[in-house]
Amino acid sequence: MINLLVPDEDKEKYARYLLRSYIEDNKKTKWCPAPGCEYAVNFDAGSGNYDVSCFCSYSFCWNCTEEAHRPVDCGTVSKWILKNSAESENMNWILANSKPCPKCKRPIEKNQGCMHMTCTPPCYALVHGQIMVKGLGYDETERRREMAKNSLEGYTHYYERWASNQSSRQKALADLHQMQTVHIEKLSDTQCQPESQLKFITEAWLQIVECRRVLKWTYAYGYYLPEHEHAKKQFFEYLQGEAESGLERLHQCAEKELQLFLNTDGPSKEFNDFRTKLAGLTSVTRNYFENLVRALENGLSDVDSNGAASSKATSSKNAAGSSKGRGRRGKGTLRASMASSRMTDDNHWSCEQCTYGNAKSATTCQICNQQRR
Repeated sequence: MINLLVPDEDKEKYARYLLRSYIEDNKKTKWCPAPGCEYAVNFDAGSGNYDVSCFCSYSFCWNCTEEAHRPVDCGTVSKWILKNSAESENMNWILANSKPCPKCKRPIEKNQGCMHMTCTPPCYALVHGQIMVKGLGYDETERRREMAKNSLEGYTHYYERWASNQSSRQKALADLHQMQTVHIEKLSDTQCQPESQLKFITEAWLQIVECRRVLKWTYAYGYYLPEHEHAKKQFFEYLQGEAESGLERLHQCAEKELQLFLNTDGPSKEFNDFRTKLAGLTSVTRNYFENLVRALENGLSDVDSNGAASSKATSSKNAAGSSKGRGRRGKGTLRASMASSRMTDDNHWSCEQCTYGNAKSATTCQICNQQRR
């Protein structure tokens, strides 16, 4: 009836409203929140993972429609975004226009031409003045100022790294697009290999983009991790550090070492070795981040707040995490447990440093050059 009676413009308008009504009334579909995107996304619950991806390549959380933030829960993301919106202008100005005083760590603005700067009171005078007046009565204003300074320093630490990984991810996305549209074809010509044999490069860049996203949100997680839960904080920082180190090695290989082959005019004998190294680093980095995501989604349950082993830690990986809660010796235990769990067969051995599976005849790891033990 509508097709017969109304003009084409009204037909299109009716079709748009009909589609919008269907999407908004259906609990399994949502509009993609990316600016300018007109796609809708269908979601089937049950997997436990609420991160979804649209055809436009934007990933978001099905629950809160913020950008994908696994392994951090929606409540933490909401608090972090609210915190950033309240502090970001001040923080951006401080980071751009000041440097911390080497003595008291307060931000100093360079507002004149001379390179010599003097910190304002109470940096020097009150450091001694507070010691003298404590016995007579501690200045409540100064105590609050010190607490505010410590709070700002803590927030700055996590915000800088959160923002840095966000910038690195945006750069990696641009590099991935450049790789897919330009460099893959060039490599295929210079190395005399079909593009299907160069998928390991795209996979490496996709892994970098995903890992930058995860690493970014781990800093929001770390900011809200209670200070008194020392064992969990140590375990978290260890897992985060291992994952970040693996990511930096992968990013360095994909960005810097690949450039050598992009600048050559003909096939290189070292390209197959590069293929093995990059594919190995991609696999190792994926394993590191899977361990990190799993631990954070479980609330770092491998250790309790007092550093004792969790009663649920039954696997070798969980046992290693419990050892980490008792002190720095746990790092070696964790590495050994993760490495032993990745022994694939009798023809390979797993590196204790990076967990890469090397050929049995190799005496050093092909990825990190660690000696076999």
